[in-house]
Amino acid sequence: MKQSGKNYKRIVIKIGSSLLFGPEGAGGVSSYSLRELAGQVAELVKEGREVVIVSSGAIAFGMRILKMKSRPRQLHELQGLAAVGQHVLMEHYHRFFKKKGLHCAQVLLTWDDLANRKRCLNAKNTLLELLRLKVVPIINENDTISSEEIKFGDNDKLSALVASNLVSAELLIILSDVEGLLDRSKKVVRIVDAITPQIRKLACPTNKAACVGGMITKLDAAKIAVDSGIPCVIANGRSKDIILSAVNEPQEAGTFFVPSKSLTERQRWLAFGSRPKGKVYVDEGARRALVDKKSLLSVGVVNREGNFERGDIVSLIDSQGKEFARGKAGVSSKHLDKVKGRRSEKEVIHCDNIVIL
Repeated sequence: MKQSGKNYKRIVIKIGSSLLFGPEGAGGVSSYSLRELAGQVAELVKEGREVVIVSSGAIAFGMRILKMKSRPRQLHELQGLAAVGQHVLMEHYHRFFKKKGLHCAQVLLTWDDLANRKRCLNAKNTLLELLRLKVVPIINENDTISSEEIKFGDNDKLSALVASNLVSAELLIILSDVEGLLDRSKKVVRIVDAITPQIRKLACPTNKAACVGGMITKLDAAKIAVDSGIPCVIANGRSKDIILSAVNEPQEAGTFFVPSKSLTERQRWLAFGSRPKGKVYVDEGARRALVDKKSLLSVGVVNREGNFERGDIVSLIDSQGKEFARGKAGVSSKHLDKVKGRRSEKEVIHCDNIVIL
């Protein structure tokens, strides 16, 4: 295959549930898809590249094993299905990678593993060691214990967070059963320079029984990636040699999202590593100062929502009601109520703890 573009060394690949099974309604595990995917990953590893897989499928496998036709809605039901299906998911990956001479490892994550800086670094060190050993990490959300408060919500977002916050990947590939982002005439949009409101309008939610997400969550994931300086490809995992195509000719494989900027590792953690615990509303003067890399002072704070403590991540909201930055709070929400709007020059968030989105 003709080489073109950058020689990406560290790659994160997200594999959707739909790729693990036969076509809709056919039933059964798609041995062909798994064999093809494992073969392409093995080829990349032999070329000296590092590959991390983020795979859905535990709940879908649980549904198949217990002969359920529709995805339950209750959290405890989903947790039970994940417990039934997770080990089967890993058995399939182990079998197909073993045939290609590769080892794989299971890594299960929740939001807490990224939100806590120490745990985030521990997870990062584990993944980097696995890559050093030429082992393929298979990452999934820890659905068996995840509560609503610590769930990622979908593995598209998880894959982007792994790429940006845990392994500093050079390319994110999101594989599903769609060719990419489609325009109004149902043609694939090959290159997206910026994820604008018009681009987001092209996305529509999924209605498949075993899956969550859809194109809108893939766009959210792509936004995290490109804001972190990581290019992203959304493509059809059933296309021949799709992983190799996405690595070697990313602008032809599906929809290619051009990276917009490169945040530092700490900025990535501030921006994407934790769900904000609250919102801090600021006036226009404060917004301009923050964009100019100044600290947030009490005089510029208009209001706040949510309860948070010193050290929690909060969203910064402008006068139009839009989130434009995130930061690590220097005061609690209770203390902020006492000083907001006052000209005491009280520092609410230090400039080093703010990232503009």
